[in-house]
Amino acid sequence: MIEKLQTWLQDPVMARIATSLLVLLAVIIAVQILHRVLVRYISDSGRRYHMRKAVTALGYLMAIFLMSLVFSDKLSSLTIAFGVAGAGIAFALQEVIASIAGWVAVSFGRFYQVGDRVQLGGIMGDVIDIGVLRTTLMECGGWVRGDAYNGRIVRVANSFIFKEPVYNYSADFPFLWDELVLPVRYGSNQKLAKQIFTAALTEVTGEFSASSKSVWTQMKHRYLLEDARVDPMVTMVANDNWVEYTLRYVVDYKKRRLTKDLITEKLLEAIDRSNGQVRLGSQTIELVSVAPLDVTMNTPGNRPV
Repeated sequence: MIEKLQTWLQDPVMARIATSLLVLLAVIIAVQILHRVLVRYISDSGRRYHMRKAVTALGYLMAIFLMSLVFSDKLSSLTIAFGVAGAGIAFALQEVIASIAGWVAVSFGRFYQVGDRVQLGGIMGDVIDIGVLRTTLMECGGWVRGDAYNGRIVRVANSFIFKEPVYNYSADFPFLWDELVLPVRYGSNQKLAKQIFTAALTEVTGEFSASSKSVWTQMKHRYLLEDARVDPMVTMVANDNWVEYTLRYVVDYKKRRLTKDLITEKLLEAIDRSNGQVRLGSQTIELVSVAPLDVTMNTPGNRPV
């Protein structure tokens, strides 16, 4: 057995293969050891994630470099073969190549990063990992109403950034404009209604308005943007059934559902305290009165009964 192994290793090709396997094994072990060291000594999850990615990428580069040293004297003779094989591989693996190109674009093009909330490939969620081929999302929505997690992890190919728009909810401006529409009956105190709605919006979303102003100022320095209003705003329009109020406000992208719940709670409490001066409209039908019915039955002799 030992003699066969020695004979096998005396073959230059087999010796290089064995050396390559040992090199790969050594790199893998080194990368795993560094990952465990990072987990032990780096407590911040975001920093630890990026360091793990950097160590893995460095391990790939080191393995490629060492492999090139092992086969350095054979590379020139394999150039033509690699060229022919590369053309076929590029055609067969064009989707994979597009995903790798997408990874490069994501890494250097500021499309999104880990922790951002995006819509990618028709899926909305928080980015929890960016791989060479796929981006992993913790999905929001679906059968769950609002922007809450539904527990489903989705992996989307990086090539989708070249095929569809990428919606980023948190990249440069981590706030969203949201609206709440309320119908108010005719005959209500419309001035009081507007005061109630404005006060509730200011109380709940005033913190977001103050924080978003400085961020929007930075956005205007970077992009060609108008000076948009971030303060709470209440507008009204009259239609056939009621006066429709639109409550527009800025909210943190992660707190949209909770903020709408708090606003609704404040509004209902204030409307109850208005002693009927402000009444909400609805789609129900109200019967004001019923016309009297006069039913007459005739006999065959045309005599009423």
